[in-house]
Amino acid sequence: MVRRRNNLHRNKKQRASYDRALIVCEGSKTEPSYFGEIRSEHRLHTANIQIRPSEYGTSPLQVVQYAYDLFINGDPHREILPKDFDHVFVVIDRDDHLNYHDALQLANSLHNKLTNNLKQKVGFRIIASVPSFELWLLLHFEDVLHPIHRNEVVKRLKKHLPNYTKNTQGIFITTRSKIDSARQRALSLAKNYDAYDGKEPYTNVHELIDFLVALRS
Repeated sequence: MVRRRNNLHRNKKQRASYDRALIVCEGSKTEPSYFGEIRSEHRLHTANIQIRPSEYGTSPLQVVQYAYDLFINGDPHREILPKDFDHVFVVIDRDDHLNYHDALQLANSLHNKLTNNLKQKVGFRIIASVPSFELWLLLHFEDVLHPIHRNEVVKRLKKHLPNYTKNTQGIFITTRSKIDSARQRALSLAKNYDAYDGKEPYTNVHELIDFLVALRS
């Protein structure tokens, strides 16, 4: 136990000077891999940017609850100290989840209401995609202007990325040259819709990407 505690504090000392962020994802493969690629691309310290899939389940409410508990209690097995972050991001999909809006409300109630181990307020932000994370990827290639089912999103995405599956590695590297187009399309959608609508196409994945990129600028 003493050795584990020493490892945790040594990990803390090795942090870089920029903000610390906890990213919790609904998906266990696509999203963690995607944001992990961004972290590597921009040489962000893994001690500063922790990316974890939800261990409570994949419903949006479970993902928010896991993010909250992980922030509050930490996880010594993964060398995560309690309250050791400046920001918490929760990456969820609308899909057909019945508790999607409950998750949004819970996250909103936690935003700037928590304090970290430096006695600073912590942002608790939802990164939502309607209907799914793949919408963000599809926006790299084409407009989506009307409600669309997640299966149709994947079908259209495969026209551009024929080998795409949930296990596909290197998606960020493959699509990064078109990221500005995706951002502009996402911003255009956000002029008319938001995460709370839950029916019209929407994503704010670009906000998390912009946050990560800005850390080293």
